[in-house]
Amino acid sequence: MVLTGEEVELTGQHVVLQRLRVEDAETTLAWRLGERAELLNEGATSVVEQAAWIDSRPDSEYNFVIRLKSGKPVGMLSLVNIDLTHRRAEPARFLIGEPDAVKGVPVAVEALKLLYEFAFDHLGLQRLHGAVVAENRKMLKWHLYLGMKEEGRLREHQFLDGRFHDIVCVGMMEHEFRETALPRMNALIRSTPSAERT
Repeated sequence: MVLTGEEVELTGQHVVLQRLRVEDAETTLAWRLGERAELLNEGATSVVEQAAWIDSRPDSEYNFVIRLKSGKPVGMLSLVNIDLTHRRAEPARFLIGEPDAVKGVPVAVEALKLLYEFAFDHLGLQRLHGAVVAENRKMLKWHLYLGMKEEGRLREHQFLDGRFHDIVCVGMMEHEFRETALPRMNALIRSTPSAERT
């Protein structure tokens, strides 16, 4: 049985992924309008629009707010385009909105680890895939380091900020997660000193 997004809460050592709610509109809008989100898809421009967007998310998506153990929201992450027939999905909307609050804490690594474990262990997926704007070199490098493989490039595929951008397609098979990504993620989480802020 596939759980709906409302029923899922994913808990790690440092973070908790909780369902994105309409009450999170103001916080998540501020992140989406920030400099760190400039290479993401365009979205809402007001709290009302952001709240409407959140409220319109289908039950077939898992949209999370990343929170420190203290409850402080620090980012967002989703699992979308879930296809249980072909056993694939797309991690998306990954954004750390409070970078100062997570310094020294492996929030990004653990959030992705929780999402990947949910996708492979609970949903039984075979493959995760995504698309990164080619100019978002840090995000691309991050995904490749954590086990995604570059699978291709879509030239001038996305129109952002008045011009077209290439998109790099990435993907990870379930066995690659277990053999490469999971051990690397666990090592990164273990190597980070425990932070009192979480």
